[in-house]
Amino acid sequence: MNYSDVKEKAKSYEQEMTQFLRDLIAIPGESCGEEKVIERIVKEMNKLEFDKVEIDKMGNVLGYMGTGKTLIAYDAHIDTVGLGEMSNWDFDPYKGYENDEEIGGRGASDQLGGIVSSVYGARIMKDLDLLSDEYTVLVTGTVQEEDCDGLCWQYIVNENHIKPEFVVITEPTNGNIYRGHRGRMEIRVEVKGISCHGSAPERGENAIYKMADILLEVRELNNKLHIDNFLGKGTLTVSEIFFNSPSRCAVADMCAISIDRRLTDGETYEIALDEIRNLPSVNRYNAEVTMYKYTKPSWTKLTYETDCYFPTWVLEEDSAPAKAMVEAYTHMYGTPKVDKWTFSTNAVSIMGRYGIPCIGLGPGKEEEAHAPNEKTWKADLVKCASIYSVLPTIYCNNKEND
Repeated sequence: MNYSDVKEKAKSYEQEMTQFLRDLIAIPGESCGEEKVIERIVKEMNKLEFDKVEIDKMGNVLGYMGTGKTLIAYDAHIDTVGLGEMSNWDFDPYKGYENDEEIGGRGASDQLGGIVSSVYGARIMKDLDLLSDEYTVLVTGTVQEEDCDGLCWQYIVNENHIKPEFVVITEPTNGNIYRGHRGRMEIRVEVKGISCHGSAPERGENAIYKMADILLEVRELNNKLHIDNFLGKGTLTVSEIFFNSPSRCAVADMCAISIDRRLTDGETYEIALDEIRNLPSVNRYNAEVTMYKYTKPSWTKLTYETDCYFPTWVLEEDSAPAKAMVEAYTHMYGTPKVDKWTFSTNAVSIMGRYGIPCIGLGPGKEEEAHAPNEKTWKADLVKCASIYSVLPTIYCNNKEND
């Protein structure tokens, strides 16, 4: 394989990749509202002569290149978070900006750049005759990840009956290769009180005061959670608080909190729920501890209910996908750093639920995700497209030689 030709071909697409990314940024596409983004991706895939392009009933776009027996997938979620406080932005997040090195706008790193590089990586395979009867490439533009990571792949595996040999997660990796991340879950803790007139609070039971005791114990629990040598420590934080009261002149009769619980290797949702249920104040006040369910319909109006549990996953360094990715990277850009994500990705389902190996490489930086003034780098788009284009050949050759 002539790796110089690959890099040169990827570089020749830099302007087209930049325009594609800017077009995607300009289309608002928060979770459950991605229809126009999907349509723009379909248009690009057809322009680049993908062999088959389809939209499934959930609204994910599936683009195929090649006809070989081994299915290798590249996943990019194409929904974005909202804009947040507009005063924090130095430019219009949908209009974005471009200079010689950067592309700015909501979703630039998280993670519209990933779909751009993977679509063009597949085209480079065709340009340079890298496709063979050994493999088929599937590029997925998936929906609702920001709301419920991995839900899209629950649908793809369970309903579309698609199970690749391995999947490249194209979320931003800071120029590194990532082979795992912590899982997460969403927990609700609810405590009841008894309302009464605020002028005589002793006649009631204040649910907010009860929750205050629980909150202190939850905060302390974060310091006692399990630590894994690779993924690091499990964590939790209170992300929301709710209450109910007959009026401002009454004692609150319900208070609830949401907990964002990050699960390191060795932790399960049962363990995490039991840790909260065993807190002294939770028992004293008979608080109810449950896991949230996700029930929002996709942009196609399909509802695919699931528990808000997103399993931890780690791919071994000596696995075939990891070794092939490192080899592909090394041939063109030197020895990579192999690390992990801080946040979670669709791999919570792909590998966490279904055991399909995942390996990560994507344009942009983790720190840009969900942040104002989000940006990515043109060089990253080119670099990732280059590596994506040679990875299947290297993987299949290694498998054949083994």
